[in-house]
Amino acid sequence: MTERADGVIELRAALPVPADQCWFWAERWQEREREVDGHVTAGRVAVHESTEDFLGHLDELEAE
Repeated sequence: MTERADGVIELRAALPVPADQCWFWAERWQEREREVDGHVTAGRVAVHESTEDFLGHLDELEAE
């Protein structure tokens, strides 16, 4: 809402979520977010100090 210098009050519609970010709030994406939260809570995650460590971990998984 904006009041102009001539006293007119302008109302402009505003989206609660910017259009370029609406994909994040799609139900399927939110399901995946909850799934990841579950993995994090259960400790089923790995943290890597570097890109090389991460890629090495992927190589180990592939070898299994």
